[in-house]
Amino acid sequence: MTTTRLSARAAIASVTDTGSFTELPAPRRESPADGPLAWAGYDDSRARATERTGEHESVVTGSARIGGREAVLISFEFGFLGGSLGQRTGDRLEAAYAHARERRLPLVSLIATGGSRMQEGMLALTQLQRVARQSVLTRAAGLPQLAVLRDPTTGGGWATLGAGADVVLALPGAQVGFAGSRVRPAQADPAAYTAEGQYAAGHVDAVVPAAHLPGTLAQWLRVLAAPRSGGPVEPPAALAGVRAPATGWDAVRQARDPGRPRAEAYLDAYFELRLHLSGDRAGGTDPGMLCGFGLREGRAVAYAAQCGTATRPAGYRTAARVVRLADRLGIPVLTLVDTPGAANDAAAEHAGAGAAIADTFAALAAATVPVTTLLIGEGGSGGALALAAPGNTWVTPDSYFSVIAPELAAAILKRPPSAAPATADQLRIRPQDLVALGVARGIVGHGTA
Repeated sequence: MTTTRLSARAAIASVTDTGSFTELPAPRRESPADGPLAWAGYDDSRARATERTGEHESVVTGSARIGGREAVLISFEFGFLGGSLGQRTGDRLEAAYAHARERRLPLVSLIATGGSRMQEGMLALTQLQRVARQSVLTRAAGLPQLAVLRDPTTGGGWATLGAGADVVLALPGAQVGFAGSRVRPAQADPAAYTAEGQYAAGHVDAVVPAAHLPGTLAQWLRVLAAPRSGGPVEPPAALAGVRAPATGWDAVRQARDPGRPRAEAYLDAYFELRLHLSGDRAGGTDPGMLCGFGLREGRAVAYAAQCGTATRPAGYRTAARVVRLADRLGIPVLTLVDTPGAANDAAAEHAGAGAAIADTFAALAAATVPVTTLLIGEGGSGGALALAAPGNTWVTPDSYFSVIAPELAAAILKRPPSAAPATADQLRIRPQDLVALGVARGIVGHGTA
């Protein structure tokens, strides 16, 4: 699959409101003939690149409106020495980040680069440190960074502006990877170096067709710029019209009912707009964990929701990633708990199940923004508790929370399988029990939102 390589300015025009772009002045830098390494022919190469593209460097920076909202734009010109990063590129990138912080604006990078510029040697490579520093300062300022991976996004551009962004979008078919096409192992799987491959591996949030990119960016800026709630958000209403269970085993049966409403239905009822984030940025995804940001009555809310399956390590890491991002941006969090427990197969152990669960506990414990939790089905042991907000967890009538599944508790206690229902009563796992024990604040009523 091939993609159309737009120029830097055409890429800006393709996603911004017409006529809204204002270019930032380029910082001045004096350099010796043929650059810092006196690379023979370097000045001639830059002159030809300027003649060919009309640009004097490999990036164009400025501010513009996207869907009516102001943002700072960085756009790479691949036609200028392969969109490579040199000292003057670093100057422009640093100035763009500083402008974003001064004006309290989100930063959007439209990336198309082959990496660091050979003709400037190690001085080119050290520009990645400059970019990383600017990204850290911008993150500390509580400002979001969005990246669009164009074709190609490789080398240091991917490893800083791309992979280091809060939200990573990619164009279909784009080459994406730390290794460029000319330096990969001959036997390497080419699919691993594509936008789609990086999405499957949990490193990209969404692959977005070019025609949909302006609208997608506008939605993200709308959500991230929305007002924040002053306190914890309200829990969703229960979607199933059932009564609180009479026994512990009734609670288990109701929570395990295959027709019970699941996370997707709760999220759809709760949000007027929601945008999904995918992947743990460590090589994994979990379709049983839905994470992202949305609008609830015009206010921004982050969410992490279990879908009723055994949660895998990638799911916990994705949830922790979203909680930390929301905390940095000052956005309250909603978590939906629904899992029989953490995945406990050998693959999950190899992928670091314990560390991933610990990281989720830590993310919620460290959050300075309010977190609201609703238990909507099964609450299986620590794999469920990791997503539960201490002191602000609510439950639906068709849910239960248990230190361990009643069947497993009976087995541990050397009881026959037939003793599981009685054991469920002893564990006091019903919604009303959880409220009486102080584990939950209350049982939410039935409604549509």
